[in-house]
Parts: sequence; C-alpha cells; structure tokens
Amino acid sequence: MGDQSQVSPEPTRRFSDRVENYVRYRPSYPAGVIATLRERAGLGPGAVVADVGSGTGIFAQLLLPHCLRVFGVEPNAAMRGAAENLLAGVPNFTSQSGTAEATGLSDGSVDLITAAQAFHWFEVPACRREFARILRPGGRVALIWNERLTDASPFLMDYEELLRKHATDYAQVDHTRVDETALSAFFGPAGLFTAEFPNEQHFDLVGLEGRLLSSSYAPNVGQPGHDAMMAALAGLFARHQQQGRVALLYRTELHIGRLT
Repeated sequence: MGDQSQVSPEPTRRFSDRVENYVRYRPSYPAGVIATLRERAGLGPGAVVADVGSGTGIFAQLLLPHCLRVFGVEPNAAMRGAAENLLAGVPNFTSQSGTAEATGLSDGSVDLITAAQAFHWFEVPACRREFARILRPGGRVALIWNERLTDASPFLMDYEELLRKHATDYAQVDHTRVDETALSAFFGPAGLFTAEFPNEQHFDLVGLEGRLLSSSYAPNVGQPGHDAMMAALAGLFARHQQQGRVALLYRTELHIGRLT
C-alpha cells in the first residue's frame, strides 16, 4: 500500500485533486431513482431540494428538471466550481458553500434533502440535527449510492482485489460500511423505504484509469504506489477486455425516510 500521509484525512478536501476525473468518469444514476423520488419523496414542480455533498453536480443535474430549486451544498471549492460550470445558466440551481453539519440554509427551507454518494462522509448526529432544522414539516431525506458490484464477473473480482492491494485507505472509506442498523438509527422509528436499480459503465483503458483515479483512496499521479497500481490496472484490463472495453456494474441503492 502507498503512504497514507499522501491521502488527506479531511473529507472536505479529499477530492480536490480528483475533480477532472470525477466529472468525466463517475457514474450517473438510473432514471428509476428520480421516478421514485417523484412518487415517494415529494419531488415535484414546487419542491425545494438541498442536494448535500453535491460534488460536481452529477445528481443535482438530474433533479433540476423536476423541481422548483436545487441548492447544491458542497464544502470542497474545486468540486463546487465544477458544478457551477456544469450548471451555469440553469436558473433554478444555487451553489452553496456548506457542509452536511452546517449547510448555511434557513430553518424550514427545503422539502427534500438528497445525498448521493456522500452520506458516508457525514458526522451523523450533527448532520441529522442540521437536516431536521432545514426540512419543512413532512419533508424527507433520500440517501443514494452507486454500489459497485465486486463479484459479478471475473473482471470485477480482480478489480476489487487490485483496490485492496493498491488503494491507500480503501477499507476505511468504503461506503458499504453504512449498514441497515446505521440507516435505521439515522431515520428513526418512522422507518425508511428502500429501492434498488441496476446501473453500469463501459470503459476503454483510458476511461478505466480515469475512473480509478476519481476515487479518493487511489494514489494519484506522483504519490507513492501510483505507478505500481496503474501497471496492475493495465494488466487487468488486458486480461479481461472484450473488444477493447470492460464493464463496471453497480447496484444503485435509494433510501427514503422522514426524520422523527
């Protein structure tokens, strides 16, 4: 493994050197997620949404056609700037410097809070208090993850092994550690609704390299362990590619509930 001192311990800074790859190579979300938010979470023409940990705007972009306003709350300046570039000229998007624990939004100002690929970074007790503060009565919270499948193909099994061998703190930041118990504790006795959707990406070698380097746990260019990791990735790709491409498969998880 590489030198963990090369990986920022502060979640709000972890992706500062990853933005270009994040924009180009991170997966989006299936249409069923938005449809379910419309059916079960109050997403609609009059809704105000806080997309917390909004990053480069991937999920906010999907929300915007379906609601009155989206506040993209993001603490990382580089990622927030990428979202502002992506959504420049979209009148119902507001970029907001803030964290899950201190959004900067007004009391009772939003109908829905979303957190796509972000909740595992939050300090849960503090963010729960903040979410309860900014939600209007009856408002909901939706937590979304693209969970990469690790054993659905020989390629995916080898890719997982590569991460465990070469990625500096992969196990520590793995969002799958947010289990049913943690989710139940967050939402409280009112419970939650859960749905799953298939999702996938197809990459050539350049795209696969960019997808790997979009992850905060992967040693970046110039960091210890980077060259060995990329050589291993090239070998893995050569073994598994079919017609010059490989497939990353995901299970997109959606959890919706009220805070009680």
